[in-house]
Amino acid sequence: MSEEKLYDQRFHRHYDELKWLYCELYRDTPRVMDHFGDLTASMKTFYDQRIPSLKEGDILREKDPGWYKRNDLTGMMMYVNCFAGTLKGVQEKLDYIQECNVNYLHLMPLLSSPKGRSDGGYAVADFRKVQEELGNMEDFAELTAECHQRGISVCLDFVMNHTSEEHEWARRARAGEKEYQDRYFFFDTFDVPSIYEQTCPQVFPTTAPGNFTWLDDMKKYVMTTFYPYQWDLNYRNPVVLNEMIANMLYLANQGVDIIRLDAVPYIWKELGTNCRNLPQVHSMVRMMRMICEIVCPGVLLLGEVVMAPDKVAPYFGTVEKPECHMLYNVTTMASTWHTVATRDVSLLRRQLDIVAGLPVDYIFQNYLRCHDDIGWGLDYDYLRNFGMEEVPHKKYLNDFLTGNYPGSFARGELYNDDPRLGDARLCGTTASLCGIDRFYHENNQEALDRAVRFDITLHAFMFSQSGIPVIYSGDEIGQLNDNSYKEVPEKAPDSRYIHRGDFRWDLAEKRREKHTVQEKLFHALNHLEHIRTSHGIFSADAALRTLDTWDPSVLALVRESDSEKFIGLFNFSEQDRTAWINEEDGIYTDLISGTETEARGVPLPAYGCCWLWRKKTD
Repeated sequence: MSEEKLYDQRFHRHYDELKWLYCELYRDTPRVMDHFGDLTASMKTFYDQRIPSLKEGDILREKDPGWYKRNDLTGMMMYVNCFAGTLKGVQEKLDYIQECNVNYLHLMPLLSSPKGRSDGGYAVADFRKVQEELGNMEDFAELTAECHQRGISVCLDFVMNHTSEEHEWARRARAGEKEYQDRYFFFDTFDVPSIYEQTCPQVFPTTAPGNFTWLDDMKKYVMTTFYPYQWDLNYRNPVVLNEMIANMLYLANQGVDIIRLDAVPYIWKELGTNCRNLPQVHSMVRMMRMICEIVCPGVLLLGEVVMAPDKVAPYFGTVEKPECHMLYNVTTMASTWHTVATRDVSLLRRQLDIVAGLPVDYIFQNYLRCHDDIGWGLDYDYLRNFGMEEVPHKKYLNDFLTGNYPGSFARGELYNDDPRLGDARLCGTTASLCGIDRFYHENNQEALDRAVRFDITLHAFMFSQSGIPVIYSGDEIGQLNDNSYKEVPEKAPDSRYIHRGDFRWDLAEKRREKHTVQEKLFHALNHLEHIRTSHGIFSADAALRTLDTWDPSVLALVRESDSEKFIGLFNFSEQDRTAWINEEDGIYTDLISGTETEARGVPLPAYGCCWLWRKKTD
């Protein structure tokens, strides 16, 4: 089939729904069909500009639509500057990335953004330009091309909700051009903003209170949900949607395989609502999904939805009308660290049961740590059954995980602490939160070995979940908190930089030295990754459930298919425990140690785990 016929086939498959959603979204906009025509013309232009190798990849993935749902993807997220300085530097380090068994590389924000007012790259000044210190767009395209040759997919953030105040649109709006002011939310007085503030929560009440910023040079207020230098885009204006979709397709044409939709629940604003998760957001994401399926069907949408579980699942859409291909598994991540601090697996088990009850087509990206903080958006209605009230429980979690609770091994740091509300978020690397930081500096070898075991156990738990496991760069060598950020003025106010330190290549060399922390962790994660990719039981279509262990500190996770059964056992206690399970169906092999055992009364060392597996017989 010719390229033209293939495009026409994809286009006509989605045309009616795309047109209907667009016209419904902009039904009160004059000349709506002209705007829709501009969108479809732009789509065809980007398809024509898409290079042959990317189009060939699209066709292969169209023939294998479940390519990302199997057990052979392992991800790693990293900052280019921290990992290797530049994009060319990352390209030179691809051998190391492959040594980590990584074939899904998430590069944190790298588009042009102002120094000191970028929120870690999330205030984009130009969606088609790379930060100069990292290289240029040609370097990025070369990197993605080599990644593709090596079988590595590339993920990049797409910041939809706002632009930097330095973006061309913002500068022209500031200069008085009405066309560009209409791309944001400007108000001459605080009358309308005050109505928004009545129902719209604050994202950063301590560091960036309110949802609007006064611009003295313009004598206007502008909506800034996140930080004052991040101006919210007005998607009620169809030009904004059209232009942002063009930016998304431009990045896809540079070789991006997975587009991470940043802060997607916030992108539509409606007076009198909380401006979160509105129906129009789902219409827009559905349109983006269809547009990708027309122009670049090999590209996936990853939704960053940091919300309660009941708000997350709708972003998958429906079987007939899907939206995101994948979503962040935020709640399981937060529940994991709650379990670390409480040594009680009941909430984590409840969360896993909720995820297990979702359709198997719902694919989550799983992680222990990422570039962001840990927010305590837990199920407090459930926790109240155990006497845990929200404010005091958050304080306990933060006290424990910052090392300010008796007996704590963790060394985290608070972010956005708001004593008035009794609320704060948490920062820190996995190794520092597991105790490696503390016991390394105390030269306590026995406790250090236990902390390393806990780190491995947490990763083993992450690898056991359905979906795509993603390691945070540095976790494979146990990288500790980097307190040097406090000496850099533009970073010092933001404690998230404590886990955004430069990659320690000197420590990475120790992955080959016997008995070092780095060797133990690197070898263990490598072992887990190989086990996962060699056993089909870890594919997303395997049934998932939890199992009673009759010990509050021990979690049992069961995966089962027609031919295999897997039981993951994880001890969140500092004491040796026994998983009092009683699966009377034969002998299992512990995939980690290679030993054979029955799945009955399984002993676990402090902070230890095992992966029991058996092949079913006819």
